[in-house]
Amino acid sequence: MLETFKLYFNHLKNLDVHDATEHTLRPALDHLLNALAKEKKIKVIHEPKRDLTGKGAPDFKFKTNDERILGYLPEESDWAHVNVGEDDSAGVGIDRGVFLEIPHMQWMFYLARICNHCTYPGCVAACPRQSIYKRPEDGVVLIDQIRCRGYRECVKGCPYKKTFYNPVSRVSEKCIACYPRIEKGLISTCMAACIGKIRLQGFVSTPKEAREDNPIDYLVHVRKIAKPLYPQFGTEPNVYYIPPVHVPPAFLAQMFGHGADEAVTTYREIAGDKDLLAVLTLFGASPLLIHRFQREGDLALGFDEKGTEVVRVPLYEPAIIRPFHDAARGSYRHNTT
Repeated sequence: MLETFKLYFNHLKNLDVHDATEHTLRPALDHLLNALAKEKKIKVIHEPKRDLTGKGAPDFKFKTNDERILGYLPEESDWAHVNVGEDDSAGVGIDRGVFLEIPHMQWMFYLARICNHCTYPGCVAACPRQSIYKRPEDGVVLIDQIRCRGYRECVKGCPYKKTFYNPVSRVSEKCIACYPRIEKGLISTCMAACIGKIRLQGFVSTPKEAREDNPIDYLVHVRKIAKPLYPQFGTEPNVYYIPPVHVPPAFLAQMFGHGADEAVTTYREIAGDKDLLAVLTLFGASPLLIHRFQREGDLALGFDEKGTEVVRVPLYEPAIIRPFHDAARGSYRHNTT
């Protein structure tokens, strides 16, 4: 046993202080523990695997005996070519003489995939250092980078692959939901920077506590037009998407689960649904978090947490149609776009 300890401490002595992470210490430590176990000086007991969801979600239920949760670690090439397949259209080939069909025979759409800040995060359950936690005040999932040792179990455990390993700092990193902005009542940077105004940020309630005047609750629980991505993973993601309308229903069902078809139908009928249109009009309309909304005629109003009105936008943009020939100026108008 003395020789076993000598080998272990010699390994530590020859190790540069900057390289003394748990990554470099682990092989020697494992060797020490196994050697002591063989000499029957200690008994190695593996930590029992815990299901942190409390509900036996698929990610946690179907793990192997030597894993905390089910997962996989992407290859290095996966990070080098993240857009492989993203820029390719899907569907059948287009032959000469075919006509347009709905859903489209060829289709493609981009899907912004940020951290979902899940209710039952796979990364939290996977971390052996317990360096990942979910803030109770707003549900934001964060990594304590002082505790993190770069094991990459969180990368392996996240089914959405939204935790990343930084080879420079040697710790894992992820989206922090711009929580310093949220604490000030502001939307996160990715929401504010979206020039298409297709994002809305807020707080979602449980189904039983949903409020119709909460824009997120209205989209998710009341009208059920916003759906989570891959709900079958069982982590209860808190980022929701309005499914695209020109995609085969089977594909949408795979991505967004039950109710994707009904969400598309609701979206197609939005022209006659002013309340739903009012919520969608508030997307990207204010840099502040909108906690409550209401519609006054053809206006959509948004309010902050204190009930102060922060934005007021029309449901319909004014349109002016000018004649092709301007008799007063003796000129013609041409569409140059």
